[in-house]
Amino acid sequence: MLVDIAYLDQTHLVIERLPSILERQRRAFTANPYPDSEARLQWLEALHDLLATHQQAVIDAISQDFGHRSADETRLAEIMPSLHGIRHAQRHLRRWMKSSSRAVGLAFQPARARVIYQPLGVVGIIVPWNYPLYLAIGPLIGALAAGNRVMLKMSEATPATGQLLKQLLGQIFAEDQVAVVLGEADVAIAFSRLPFDHLLFTGSTHVGRQVMRAAADNLTPVTLELGGKSPAIVSAKVPITHAAERIAFGKTLNAGQTCVAPDYVLVPRQHRDEFVEAYRQAVCRFYPTLTGNPDYTSIINPHHFARLQGYLDDARAKGARVLPLHDDAQGRRMPHCLVLDVNEQMTLMQDEIFGPLLPVVPYDTLDDALAYVNGRPRPLALYYFGYDKAEQRRVLYETHAGGVCLNDTLLHVAQHDLPFGGIGPSGMGQYHGREGFQTFSKAKGVLARQRFNATRLIYPPYGRPLQRLITRLFVR
Repeated sequence: MLVDIAYLDQTHLVIERLPSILERQRRAFTANPYPDSEARLQWLEALHDLLATHQQAVIDAISQDFGHRSADETRLAEIMPSLHGIRHAQRHLRRWMKSSSRAVGLAFQPARARVIYQPLGVVGIIVPWNYPLYLAIGPLIGALAAGNRVMLKMSEATPATGQLLKQLLGQIFAEDQVAVVLGEADVAIAFSRLPFDHLLFTGSTHVGRQVMRAAADNLTPVTLELGGKSPAIVSAKVPITHAAERIAFGKTLNAGQTCVAPDYVLVPRQHRDEFVEAYRQAVCRFYPTLTGNPDYTSIINPHHFARLQGYLDDARAKGARVLPLHDDAQGRRMPHCLVLDVNEQMTLMQDEIFGPLLPVVPYDTLDDALAYVNGRPRPLALYYFGYDKAEQRRVLYETHAGGVCLNDTLLHVAQHDLPFGGIGPSGMGQYHGREGFQTFSKAKGVLARQRFNATRLIYPPYGRPLQRLITRLFVR
């Protein structure tokens, strides 16, 4: 009971401080509402140096939170894209900041029109647990490049990473520039209710709805990076081993705990068994064993481990065949499983899986595969494996998804010059690169005129001959 009281006291103190942190950041922004490019580049350089210097500490903290996280996965999927994202922003920032000229209609001459990009003010970022570094740093890059102040709410499921990031960012940023907030779900709820100038949330669709409702009370614009069931479609013409290996990489990275991981695979019915064997061989080549394997990441916590086991139990009870691809397991290093003979009543065909389970769905024609995808909520990612250009075009233009990879998985997310974002239940808005800068900026339209005022020609009273001539010339 004493522990509970201490926890409640700590939570209350954090929640109580949130408005004051926001107010301090607002005052700091008001004092410097348009940081110049040099200031922003210095912020980004300091962030780059910090991450490059403390790589091992980040690796250790994330592994501690997961129970075991592959060090190489953290380097490749979190540290590398964070560092590259910073460098991309630095290279392009001055061009992004430039105002853009726009055309002025003949009827409104003489005048000049342009768009200027202003910082919004204070941006809130709610970070998930699955990639706690990259999904904090990625939006932070865009917000800082755009000249904003930032409050980051780290996930309660990764306390060691949250504490480390709070300590590290505190070394290079004052709290009125970048503040890291730690705490449980109650803190996250209070955080989402703050009157930010923009709020970015990454997480589940269910929680995303709650965040959007909370933000609506303040008319806070939101970017929601959610998830959903991202499909992989295997063409009848592609070499099955090509598709199986690349899907296996995308599904096994971080033990499948990736928002853009393939959630199910559509395979031509006649090639299903061939795909199963090729996929099994690919996974076992990546991870010959699980016990003691430093490359294989654990499920984040017992709750999610039990959730995934529940999916398998439910699928078996409803007629599925579950094919574990490893005989051994260790703690929360969960064996990768293919799931065959699935149906829509199974929970793993309704929920986003977020783990090392891959349902295999046979199809007869490409029309059937596209209809299957289009009959379900729009996903965050879609993957198509096939080298026929006509079929690629069909998939691109006859489906909707937040992003697409042709003949690979996941890699579109790491392209810093491509926008990243969902559609419908998988999210709204986008960031990364220029689109991230624009998401965290106000594109302000400006019309400028000087002494000569041609508009006087259309002032009332109406009906004068010159006005009738103007009407004949321009109202058509």
